[in-house]
Amino acid sequence: MVAWIRSEGLVDYDAALAWMQERAKAIAAGTADEAIWLLEHPPLYTAGTSAKRDDLKDPDRFPVFDTRRGGQYTYHGPGQRVVYVMLDLNRRGRDVRAFVQALEAWVIAALGEFNIKG
Repeated sequence: MVAWIRSEGLVDYDAALAWMQERAKAIAAGTADEAIWLLEHPPLYTAGTSAKRDDLKDPDRFPVFDTRRGGQYTYHGPGQRVVYVMLDLNRRGRDVRAFVQALEAWVIAALGEFNIKG
């Protein structure tokens, strides 16, 4: 079973990260359901492994959080719904590429339900 979680209001990035890390451990241990969490953050940037501080025009405008994902900077803020997916890949074939492709197809199909081309 996959739990769908919706948070109202803004969720602090560090608090969200800590909660997701605990949930992921519980999912792996078999003590919690997989989850998809929809939320909004206060204004912030996440920095991927290719992010260069010089690329930010106003680096002190918002907090910057380093992540372990690839890529550069991503803005998150009010009005932008973020979806965090916490699924057990051991139950889903352990093929990360196939999982990401299926997730991409799911997002495109979901957007299509709202007449948005993804």
